[in-house]
Amino acid sequence: MARRCDICGKGTVSGSNVPRKGQAKKKGGVGQHIGVTTKRVFRPNLVTVKAMVNGTPRTIKVCARCLRAGRVEKVVNIKQEA
Repeated sequence: MARRCDICGKGTVSGSNVPRKGQAKKKGGVGQHIGVTTKRVFRPNLVTVKAMVNGTPRTIKVCARCLRAGRVEKVVNIKQEA
């Protein structure tokens, strides 16, 4: 399965890693030097959750934001002990 939220569709996003050396002029330095940028990946905070999907319990991947917002109805397993 892909690294993607099943509710909102949030997935991985690519970006750049920008290394900076030196102290900024604002802070009393001689200025920053920016090095060679390299590619990096921003991954979503996904949690595997057992939830109700169309009336049936299913295991889905949900981002933390959707989980906190209450967009997912979690299924709680309560074991009956005799």
